Amino acid sequence: MNFPPFAKHRIFAAASALIAGSILLTACAPGAGESAAKADGKESLVVYSNSVSDGRGAWLTAEAAHAGFDLQLVDLGGGEVMNRLSAEKNNPVADVTFGMNNVYFEKLKAQDVLEPYTPAWSGEVDAAMGDQDGKTFWPIVREPIMLVYNQAAFASADAAPQDWTDLWTKDQFKGRYEVPSASTGATTQMVYAGILSRYADPNGELGVSQQGWDQMAAYFKNGSTAVKGEDLYARMKAGKVDAGQMWLAGKNSREAEYGIKSEAVRPKIGVPYSVQHVAMVKGTKKAKTAQKFIDWFGSAKVQAAWSNKFFTAPTNKEALADANQQAITQTNAFTAQDIDWALVAENMDAWVEKIELDYRK
Repeated sequence: MNFPPFAKHRIFAAASALIAGSILLTACAPGAGESAAKADGKESLVVYSNSVSDGRGAWLTAEAAHAGFDLQLVDLGGGEVMNRLSAEKNNPVADVTFGMNNVYFEKLKAQDVLEPYTPAWSGEVDAAMGDQDGKTFWPIVREPIMLVYNQAAFASADAAPQDWTDLWTKDQFKGRYEVPSASTGATTQMVYAGILSRYADPNGELGVSQQGWDQMAAYFKNGSTAVKGEDLYARMKAGKVDAGQMWLAGKNSREAEYGIKSEAVRPKIGVPYSVQHVAMVKGTKKAKTAQKFIDWFGSAKVQAAWSNKFFTAPTNKEALADANQQAITQTNAFTAQDIDWALVAENMDAWVEKIELDYRK
């Protein structure tokens, strides 16, 4: 994914930003300085991420401890991570951030929130997947964003939805699919991008034709709103819904957790691909430790282990041979949707605002 430089963008959800700037998790109290910020001889770091759920945070904390790092992880949605880093720009709490996609990282870069750093493994990844300047944020994982459905709910694959648009245009699926209860998550916003970019119109509202906005309205009108604290797969198993949004690693882990079989839809138009990145936060008092952590975390050894544990496709070419081959095969099996990511980056905040105000229940 290549992006042109972007001007600074307005951050949506001022309330979220205010909360982010004023309410800090107790685990994130900043240290007194690099030399003093150690626990039991380990070098302490605060890490913001939208990619530490499903056991990833616990695994990463334990593995990092073996490598000499004491991690204090803050688990937030992608939009919440971005808003919080933006709100804390003049008084940063985080030292490192990872997991968000290009759109978020481009915005943070434009706001001068990130500190350029070239990791030791930079030559092992395709830098074009990340920062177009190849200096600030670096790719670690790529993943398709999918519509999944419960196989048990349909007599055959042909009876299941074949594309997102089937959900709200065909009566048999109406009311039987989950729509998000909030728009701050990175996966949710990638779904929005995949839908709205189909109706790109330079003369339309926020770069989208009226037909596109009508589709978004129908998506929410005919869906079942997600229930806080109740996973999509729990709802599918209980028969409350039959389909919803998911990322590949999430599909794999939830099938095992909930004991159901799901299938990913493969629209002819393709699916959005998310590339996760890692970067150092500008203003950290622990720059050397942050750099050491990034060198360790993005290394072939750690990314291969992460892949085998959490069913991901590493961007580090040296990690591929030892990574989870099924995860790599399944990642490569999808067609990438042709999306104008510059349009998405320029308009996502405004799209989210309109969706929250006009469409989401």
